[in-house]
Amino acid sequence: MFGLMQDYPLTIESILRRGEQYFPKKTVSTNTIEGIERISFADLGVRARQAAGILNTLGISEGGRVGTFGWNTADHMAMYLAVPATGRVLHTLNIRLFPEQLIYTAGHANDEAVFVDRSLLPLFAKYLPSLSTVRHVVVFDDGSANELPDDSRVVRWQDVVGDEFDFAGKVKDENTAAAICYTTGTTGSPKGVLYSHRSTWLHSLITQVPSTFALRESDTLMPVVPMFHAMAWGLPYAAMMAGADVVMPGPDLSPPSLLELLEREKVTITAGVPTIWMGMLPLLPGRNLSALRTVICGGSAVPKALSEGWRDAIGLPITQAWGMTELSPIGSVATLRSEYDGAPEEEQAEVRATAGFAPIGVEMRIVDPQTGQALPWDNQASGELECRGPWIARQYYRTDEPGEQFTEDGWLRTGDVGAISDLGYLRLVDRTKDLIKSGGEWISSVQLENTIMGHPSVAEAAVIALPHSKWMERPFACVVVKSGQELTKADLMTYLATQVGKWGLPDDLEFIDEIPKTSVGKFSKKALRERFAERRLG
Repeated sequence: MFGLMQDYPLTIESILRRGEQYFPKKTVSTNTIEGIERISFADLGVRARQAAGILNTLGISEGGRVGTFGWNTADHMAMYLAVPATGRVLHTLNIRLFPEQLIYTAGHANDEAVFVDRSLLPLFAKYLPSLSTVRHVVVFDDGSANELPDDSRVVRWQDVVGDEFDFAGKVKDENTAAAICYTTGTTGSPKGVLYSHRSTWLHSLITQVPSTFALRESDTLMPVVPMFHAMAWGLPYAAMMAGADVVMPGPDLSPPSLLELLEREKVTITAGVPTIWMGMLPLLPGRNLSALRTVICGGSAVPKALSEGWRDAIGLPITQAWGMTELSPIGSVATLRSEYDGAPEEEQAEVRATAGFAPIGVEMRIVDPQTGQALPWDNQASGELECRGPWIARQYYRTDEPGEQFTEDGWLRTGDVGAISDLGYLRLVDRTKDLIKSGGEWISSVQLENTIMGHPSVAEAAVIALPHSKWMERPFACVVVKSGQELTKADLMTYLATQVGKWGLPDDLEFIDEIPKTSVGKFSKKALRERFAERRLG
């Protein structure tokens, strides 16, 4: 027997319709080259329907892929809504990918059109001759004076925009594909993660529960995480669903510019990767960020020193979240459960340093990599983290079968190694590929990095494994010293000796000017391994 409930499709068009109907005067404010541009949710809906009209005029096929190559802007948010609502698939091209990877992803997705910010044309023009599937390029005029490439496919938005297209009810099946993002952390070619309307709708809803971001109508949200990185963690959709005002940082992601926006726009909730908050930390004193209630940090492990540094500066610690492109991306959030009410501040800080616990909809387990058996939640046993849920990928785009990253019983193998407490808090130990196996014992590069970054003179640190004649491999640390401070190798090693057991100490370390970053702002250990490929530790 089935229930007698209405079959109401969970679609992105319904998110837009709700935003227009209930919150038409809420705004999206974009920090452009020429200053702040503010448009209402009602105006955003008009812009989305204009974009839909352009897609129809250009003859983009049913279910066709439409790329975007842009900053965090209202125009980009309009494309987030327009493309899926017409039954097509949005592909957010990562502007920081290596050229061969970007060309690969556009071809693999079979992008028919790309919408580009004019300020990014010099970069995009380098790729354009190699984008063989792309038949149309539409340029958003964002105040830049860059010339258009000499290519007949390229047109300006204002030259092709015409009538609005009413896409109400266009998508009837909530399982229709809505967007595709390509992973950057895998080996080999990037892999496509194909989101559905249903998965996006449910993921947007879960951001509003208290155990995740508690996003609400009274908030002003500033997603610093790029809109080409796991759909800006789903925040543009979540904001329209909740009715929260949105502040888009545009092309200027410098710490002073971001701080100015946080302060001037009275932002209440913001989200980005650790390197963003690291860059802002020294500039916090003297800033009035009293409106801010939540700073979300994800993408890689958050050093305890960074979170507590924000708390010391403005009275607000960073909230750590964990996820992956394959998880849309929310997997867990480090909010404090009632069991920690009144707990000592140091104990609360330790909980905040975890990856948090999973929201309803996400199931987790840790398994022994040798036997595949599930391990206990005792905060001691560690194994590979596996997940399943309604916004988690079951297979990659254009593959014949799920493949090795998915278990036979349908769980996603995340590649993260962790332990889970009896209350469900996930403590990440490392990535499977970044664990250091020394003499038969495992050493966590993440834990060692966090310890190094706990030194008051250290700005950044990354730890990799280097070959050792006796122990196979040993830890090697790359360290960036804070501007204006001095630190010697001997002083740092003395400090570490008081924090880490002798076996876990790095065999050597080197001070460098900057830790190389990936296209989404994470530390690039691959680049460090290449840089120090000839180094041996014993």
